[in-house]
Amino acid sequence: MSARPLADPKPEPPRQPELEECCGSGCSPCVFDRYEEAMERYRDALRAWEARQASPARRRAKTSSGTKRGK
Repeated sequence: MSARPLADPKPEPPRQPELEECCGSGCSPCVFDRYEEAMERYRDALRAWEARQASPARRRAKTSSGTKRGK
């Protein structure tokens, strides 16, 4: 019996708030502040996910493509 790979879904970006969701009274944090924080977490998670998706063979191909072959 072969082991099944664990599910590793691509991270989903946070929903951007509508302009009407901000009350305009200078709240701290504002809904847009929270959105920017969520976007930072999303970008970090996406970079980590992309790194996990890169196969070892693909990484080897990238590093060896810049090498010259002997004559």
